[in-house]
Amino acid sequence: MIALWWIRRDLRLADNPALQAAFQFGAVIPVFILDPDLLASTPARRQAFLFAGLRALADDLRQRGSALVVRKGKPEIALLNLLIQSGAQAIFAEEDFTPFARARDTRMAESLPLELIHGQTVHHPLVVHKVDGAPYTVFTPFSKAWKSLLSPNLSPLPAPDVFPPAPFLHSEELPSSAENPLFPAGEVEAQRRLTQFTTLPIYHYAETRNRMDLDGTSSLSPYLRFGTLSLRQAVCAALEAAQGAPALAQNQSAETWLNELIWREFYISILYHFPHVNTRAFNPALQNIPWRDDQSDFSAWKEGRTGMPVVDAAMRQLRETGWMHNRARMIVASFLVKDLLINWQWGERWFMENLLDGDPAANNGGWQWTAGTGTDAAPYFRIFNPLLQGRKFDPNGDYIRKWLPELAHLPANNLHAPWEKGLKVSGYPEKPIVEHALARERALKAYRWAQASQSRPGDDRFVTQQPDRD
Repeated sequence: MIALWWIRRDLRLADNPALQAAFQFGAVIPVFILDPDLLASTPARRQAFLFAGLRALADDLRQRGSALVVRKGKPEIALLNLLIQSGAQAIFAEEDFTPFARARDTRMAESLPLELIHGQTVHHPLVVHKVDGAPYTVFTPFSKAWKSLLSPNLSPLPAPDVFPPAPFLHSEELPSSAENPLFPAGEVEAQRRLTQFTTLPIYHYAETRNRMDLDGTSSLSPYLRFGTLSLRQAVCAALEAAQGAPALAQNQSAETWLNELIWREFYISILYHFPHVNTRAFNPALQNIPWRDDQSDFSAWKEGRTGMPVVDAAMRQLRETGWMHNRARMIVASFLVKDLLINWQWGERWFMENLLDGDPAANNGGWQWTAGTGTDAAPYFRIFNPLLQGRKFDPNGDYIRKWLPELAHLPANNLHAPWEKGLKVSGYPEKPIVEHALARERALKAYRWAQASQSRPGDDRFVTQQPDRD
């Protein structure tokens, strides 16, 4: 018996249930399909990381007597040809929970022997639910139920030592791509980072994770995004760290990181049960916010020239590296949505175009949380003060100096708000493009208007009224 292992977002050999299922079926042929439609919507930065990860996986397979088979074209056609050429009787793939993937896999399962295996999350989205069977829409009860369902013997599956002989098949070349110096691709690097983080830094995570000037996060998100590391592997490492913590504070710090992993599953569950969040606000009362959607302000935000140093530093970090500190993500998202009153979906799309770890569920969940439009979101009246955020989480200005070298010569007490002291820096805006206090009131007015218009549909006063502009 022969099986195709169709690799999608599981670029790993260890803890891969789809691969294990294929092994139980018979000889395994690892396959990756270069889908032109999917690649057309994938930014070059993520493509490069994907291709580098595939090359690393191909090397790991060769060491075990196997080979990665790469084909180009529509998956249903490419896989059908592979079935014919190899004589394989089954296709095993890790189940993916995005609306695109679910529609694709449902369509393909009608004509191909496709078996979807759960492995992307610790718990399948259908498993974590309320007593009445309804999905959770609030994180805290979701996380409690999630933890209650954990097996006491939870442990990752081992990687195969050797692959049984399988028919030789022609393979296309993977597109060339440069290695990302900040995020080397591959399963080995993912495991190295996980081990390094959960050995010591995890015990300081609760106190350092919000500091943008410190290396206090795991930086594992790109590896989780492409499945070079499984969520179960990360969860197991977090649980082991919590159990082995030398004191209560360290235990709680490890638990804090575990909760961040659960947030990922929570947003996957939300997208699975409520796929409409991919195109509109989860909260119907806030679907008609009268956004300003000013293109000039949006360009300034994207390019890191808003005049608010912490926002500009974060946006330049994103443009240059494809990654951004999580606290910085919340700050720039709040600034775009609340200070500039620009639709959160504009920011969501920009992040997906630039983030190396751009994930539909996590990205959408994060943006709707900040905008106050999502499930279990921050209240709409919670509006970050970017100046206070910068001073609190980059107290010495090291983060700003790194990404805004034109401001590097300024002392820390002037760095976050140079305009307050009348300081002018060549090449940098003299003052922010918006005054936060006024912008805050404008945002609150817009959100209240949206709620009122939803409660009184058809009232022309709510249709024509607009919030004040600068």
